[in-house]
Amino acid sequence: MKIFKIKPIERVQAIVVLVLVIILNLMLISKYPDFVNIMPEDYKEFIHQFKVSGFDPITYSTVTSWYQGYNVYRHPLLAFMMWIPNVLNAWLLNLTGLNLVQYVVGIILVFCGFYSYIFMRRILVEVIGVKEKDGIILNAMFFGFAYTMVGLVVPDHFVMSQMLLLLTFYLSGIAMNNGRRLSILKTLVLFVLTAGVTLSNGVKIYLSALFTNKWRFFRPSYLIIAVILPAALMWTFCRWEYREFVLPTEKAAQAKKAAQRRADLNKFIKMYAEQTGETDSALIAQGGRELYRNHIWEVHEKNMKDPWNAHTGKPIAKEGFMKWTDISTDRVETVWHNLFGETIQLHQDYLLDDTLKSRPVVVEYRYILNYVVEALIIALFLIGIWMGRKHRFLWMILSCFAFDMVLHLGLGFAPSPLSSNMPIPSGANHSGSSPLSWPYSFWDGMVTYLLAIDCFNFNSFL
Repeated sequence: MKIFKIKPIERVQAIVVLVLVIILNLMLISKYPDFVNIMPEDYKEFIHQFKVSGFDPITYSTVTSWYQGYNVYRHPLLAFMMWIPNVLNAWLLNLTGLNLVQYVVGIILVFCGFYSYIFMRRILVEVIGVKEKDGIILNAMFFGFAYTMVGLVVPDHFVMSQMLLLLTFYLSGIAMNNGRRLSILKTLVLFVLTAGVTLSNGVKIYLSALFTNKWRFFRPSYLIIAVILPAALMWTFCRWEYREFVLPTEKAAQAKKAAQRRADLNKFIKMYAEQTGETDSALIAQGGRELYRNHIWEVHEKNMKDPWNAHTGKPIAKEGFMKWTDISTDRVETVWHNLFGETIQLHQDYLLDDTLKSRPVVVEYRYILNYVVEALIIALFLIGIWMGRKHRFLWMILSCFAFDMVLHLGLGFAPSPLSSNMPIPSGANHSGSSPLSWPYSFWDGMVTYLLAIDCFNFNSFL
């Protein structure tokens, strides 16, 4: 636990950052004052009412009334991590009569946001080697990036993943600098926590271990105990979660839909008989089915015009994990305006709107200055890669960034965090951030790392 101890040189920064993160979270809480009146039986109301750039308030729902609301193949342990906050929130509810879930979850967000700053500061100063004052400026820039700041306050999993990944990179960087390696125990703990929050981030733990331990990563004892066994157990746990929590609800939902379809069909058969005066039962059934098919097609055509469908890309396949991919969204446009744009500078138009409700997938900036800033940051990013090309730590970070780019940019993989066992309410806000701005923390973090390398090399030159 020494890793969480604030060092003397960090104390002033820590106080300032803590105050700022608390203020940001209180600003979001103040936007939804009526949330204190949402009782456990109405926990899905958070999904209806919360609207911040398409982020999902599943954590509010889970902490209010515990259930497995997350997608079990993406967030296998996250619901269980929310069990203790759920118990605390239930106690506060009994004590005050108010649902203080925003404050309970806010404690988690403040903790993760605070230590994200601390670990980033240590990476910049202790691992990369920039001066303290330069580290403060770079860290302030990182937390000033649009989606980094938004991620600090929304009740989603992003800031938790951010803190855990920064912790991993810090431990890996220190080990590299000191000629040490990540132990089996550290790798296990980091993998369980990080992959438990977001399964795909477990790959980044192994990439970090690979670059830190080098050939020792492939030692049978390390490979089996720290890599193969925990990965297999995590996947087995995901499968168990699906069978235990998701599958029964899916079957019940399918049975309910089938019953509803039969009831609707009977209604249209009756309607056809009344409209035509037909007495032949076979003709009545045939005519009713035709009316029902026409109705289904009209509903389908109307639904396809809704942002929920119109702004959702075409998947590679309609089954399995490939149903969450996107091969139709224009990569060049969305990378320029979303990945390189929205993650760093919020657009003036459709500010914090949801692409699955009202925001277009691609939004342009009003002013040329925004594009100048974007181009400058990309240029410094590329210069940083060149400057740091001989550093193993940089290639470790780049490998993790490349994994995100293949996953999100190549495959367009941006699944809904909502599990299939949670029905989507009509008009709900639901994972509407642009799919290709999802790896925001990595892009923002990569910019900061590489600007730090620019800064370090510039100071060395001077």
